[in-house]
Amino acid sequence: MTKNCLLAIKGLQFDASEEDMEIETVTAAEYYKKNNSHYVIYEEAFEGMEGTTRNIIKFREDSFDVTKRGIMNVHMVFEENKKNMTNYSTPFGDILIGIDARKISMQESSRKIQVNVDYALEVNYEHLADCRITMNIQAKGEEFSLLGIGQPPQMPINGA
Repeated sequence: MTKNCLLAIKGLQFDASEEDMEIETVTAAEYYKKNNSHYVIYEEAFEGMEGTTRNIIKFREDSFDVTKRGIMNVHMVFEENKKNMTNYSTPFGDILIGIDARKISMQESSRKIQVNVDYALEVNYEHLADCRITMNIQAKGEEFSLLGIGQPPQMPINGA
C-alpha cells in the first residue's frame, strides 16, 4: 500500500423508528503501517463552519480507533464484544456516547484494505441505533470502488 491513498467511508444506521440513514465520504488520505497497526489520516470540513477536523483512524484485526481533533473532538474505541464510553465534543456541546462493537473484520491485499465494523450506538446511556462502518483504502491511481475488495468498481477515479 502506498502512502498517498483514496479513502471511502460508508456509515449506515439501522433505526427502528425511521428509515435507514447512510452517509458516504470519499477523500484523499495518508496511509502507513507501524507496529502491526494500520493508520489513515485525513482532514474533514463541515458545511457552514470554519476550520477542519483532523481524523486519525488506527486499526488492526480486532480493533478500530477514530480520533478527531479540531472543530469536533473525540476518541472512539471499537473493540469486539466490549462497550466503550467517550465524550464527543462539538461546537454545540458535549455528547456522551457508548460504542458496543459486535464485529470487526478486515481484508487486506497489497493495494487495497477493507474494514467493516458492526456496532450499537448509545447516547447518554440509551440505545440510539445499530450501525455499520465500511472503510475502503486504496492506492491512488487504481480503479476505486465503495463496494470493496473483489467487487467491480462502480465509479472509477483515476489519479485523483
